[in-house]
Amino acid sequence: MISIERIPSVEFLGDAMPFVGRISEIIEVIQLFEDFEPDELEGLARYMRCYRAPLGTEIIREGDEGDFMMLVLDGSIEIVKKDVRGLPQIMGTAGPGKTLGEMSLIDGEPRFASCIALDKVEVAVLDRESLSRIIADEPRIGVKLMMELLMLLNQRLRGVSAQLLECMEARRSRIR
Repeated sequence: MISIERIPSVEFLGDAMPFVGRISEIIEVIQLFEDFEPDELEGLARYMRCYRAPLGTEIIREGDEGDFMMLVLDGSIEIVKKDVRGLPQIMGTAGPGKTLGEMSLIDGEPRFASCIALDKVEVAVLDRESLSRIIADEPRIGVKLMMELLMLLNQRLRGVSAQLLECMEARRSRIR
């Protein structure tokens, strides 16, 4: 398992409690945590750790095993996926308030894409062990978090399915 602590140049900033204000600011404006009350956000932050990574750091590497998700607090991260020829393709960028790595957090499968710091970034990290502790220690928060992650992944799947249908239709149109 590749944990964020093992990535060279990533600096551990401590647990997320000193960052609760910043996390709450960000979380209040993103859909993933819109149903969380302030005390629930604080409860969630108790299980997270914060890190800083400099420009160019590959925080997540496609194909690696992973067990954490990140909430971007500051900076921008580029999401890169290798195409069928093995060439990197930029899929998008993620800034403050975006989450990355949810799929591997949930299923433990290898990382789908790489995430590279476009500038100095700060992230709050939740790993699988902490997620299990939340579910055991604070089931209300744990269930709420799992439902939010499920809805987020479901929305992404619907979006990708719509894109796939568009590509299939475009291909059919070219063949005709």
